[in-house]
Amino acid sequence: MPIVTVIGDGQLARMMQTEATELGLTIRLLAGATDSSAAQVTPDITVGDYTQLADVQAVASGASAVTFDHEHVPNDILHTLIDSGINVQPVPDALIYAQDKLKMREKMQELGLPVPWFTNVTDPAALPSGKPICLKAIRGGYDGHGVWFTDDAPTLAAELMDKGVDLMAEDKVELKRELSILSARRPSGDIAQWAITETIQTDGICVEALTPAPGLTDEQEETIRHIGRTVAEKLGVTGVLAVELFETTDGEILINELAMRPHNTGHWTQDGSVTSQFEQHLRAVLDLPLGSTALTAPATCMVNTLGGDKEQDIPAAMRTVWETYPEAKIHWYGKSYRAGRKLGHVNVSGADATTVRARARAAAAIIVGKHE
Repeated sequence: MPIVTVIGDGQLARMMQTEATELGLTIRLLAGATDSSAAQVTPDITVGDYTQLADVQAVASGASAVTFDHEHVPNDILHTLIDSGINVQPVPDALIYAQDKLKMREKMQELGLPVPWFTNVTDPAALPSGKPICLKAIRGGYDGHGVWFTDDAPTLAAELMDKGVDLMAEDKVELKRELSILSARRPSGDIAQWAITETIQTDGICVEALTPAPGLTDEQEETIRHIGRTVAEKLGVTGVLAVELFETTDGEILINELAMRPHNTGHWTQDGSVTSQFEQHLRAVLDLPLGSTALTAPATCMVNTLGGDKEQDIPAAMRTVWETYPEAKIHWYGKSYRAGRKLGHVNVSGADATTVRARARAAAAIIVGKHE
């Protein structure tokens, strides 16, 4: 059976391993440590450094495909793999737009897709002052890291650039809510899309995802689906692509971020879709027929379980959840406790959005110790 090398050892790789087992595939993992989230459940692991060519070559050799649970592998390493005949999916020419926020914004603008006003920060003094601005590190930011909101962009930008941070600036959008569209594309070109998701972010971290997103107009839905298809096709993305979006207070849809791998906003697919994003990603990178993305219930809500103020007795909390909410599906990452850390998530599916959202929130609250 095919071997798929996954570079990265977090919860996304862990959940790919679960699906690989069902598909009869072998996951070969490049992990940073033997006790990492994915290494705990993956038999074939190599401990190494994804920034070192020799380590990456060692796990890539003989694999049917090489893919990722993060976007941080240096592109020169990936080009070296491709030059030696290794099947890398997605290719670095696509990944660059998930690695570099400025290049992504410029490419989206070139493709005629909607983005907020933005600029490369070369002279902090030229930035607007007295209005809300979002400053972003061009590379390396995630889960709220590398993002700063300010009404005094010139001063803050100068301070950050003095520390060596390369910056872009964009308008702080007047938000109604945030949304996400997940698509999967095979190298041969077939694309499948899931239902559009409404997300809630706290301190830059996705804490909740509700699918299908309620209240979208037909025009908004077609705009969002067009964005997902266009990005996948024009950038040559393979595997799962997540496009995070803003819906403004006047109903405009704007692109926020891209991720070229399974994504937090798609965890609901494990229990709310015929084919999960993790299974679909593996199918796609191997250029296999894509699975159905039909909903298995009218509504599904995913709530992340972030580490609370103090560590909980997780087995006891899980038992309480299952006794109280037997329909709740708990997905645990095997990570050590840290306040604010993503430790797992809960999915609840059912007949209506209001009920599944309330029950998923309540179940997650039990696990993190915030329930009454």
